[in-house]
Amino acid sequence: MKIHLLAVALLFATQVACAQTTSAVSLDDQAMSAYEAKDYGKAGQLIDQALRARKQPKASDYYNAACMWAMARNADKAFGYLGQATKAGYDDVAHLRTDSDLTNLHTDRRWQPLLTKLDAAEAQANAHVNPALQKQLAEIRITDQRIRLKIDSVEKKSGMDAAMAPALSQEMRTIDERNLAQLVTIIDKYGWPGRSLVGKAGATTAFLVVQHSDPVTQRKYLPLLREAAAKGELEKSALALLEDRVLMGQGKPQVYGSQLTANADTKKYEFYTIADEAHVDERRAAMGLEPMADYAKRFGLHYQPQKPVQ
Repeated sequence: MKIHLLAVALLFATQVACAQTTSAVSLDDQAMSAYEAKDYGKAGQLIDQALRARKQPKASDYYNAACMWAMARNADKAFGYLGQATKAGYDDVAHLRTDSDLTNLHTDRRWQPLLTKLDAAEAQANAHVNPALQKQLAEIRITDQRIRLKIDSVEKKSGMDAAMAPALSQEMRTIDERNLAQLVTIIDKYGWPGRSLVGKAGATTAFLVVQHSDPVTQRKYLPLLREAAAKGELEKSALALLEDRVLMGQGKPQVYGSQLTANADTKKYEFYTIADEAHVDERRAAMGLEPMADYAKRFGLHYQPQKPVQ
């Protein structure tokens, strides 16, 4: 199973009532514990409960549930969740083909039709993709993430101060500037590289380059990203992250709660100020983002949802 946690610096990645959010997070944890203990039937039952506790599960939630039920040898439940995953936007057919958790489904008569359907959808989505640009952005993605993974590794090994060392920061800036120069050349020639031109991964990489650029560049390209998201050329969740990053750069409260800052005194991360925090999960849901409580867990943080002022 490919558990869909967000990569370093990507921070991707539904609105539920506070009690439901807490319940879903707890049930997810219990389901994963059962899965890791190879008690797949129990894992499936717990993930069922977790999904019911969410009003708007993500494609990855359904996919992970399918994996658990496939391992429990309940093909009906597994295919049911795979169907829901594809309806919710799951499209990683290459991973689905090779995921060992789904091996039990390969001899089922429903397996090949599912692959055929996903292959057709992928072919249609990539009908007008520019392969050369797609490859270029894939290479940019590698350099963007490699330096951030390096910094993350240093932080885990030697602490926050070591990760913020001038040499590492300069190395990251140099890479980001080089990647931005390539993206600007692409934009000048083709316009914003959206999903129809470079595929989903390519469009996300273009967003990352802007997200990791300087504040002036972020503000410059924000209107283009807003337009791309409105047309379905970019995930709304990506736009939300850039909106927050720009607001933070202007010293204003963020809207979606996506941005964290490092506390120099405690040596820990904490959420940057959030506007109207009591309703942040509603805004996150509208942009396809998970609840704050779930998001916080990715950084080892506990988030206590704020109650609306009566």
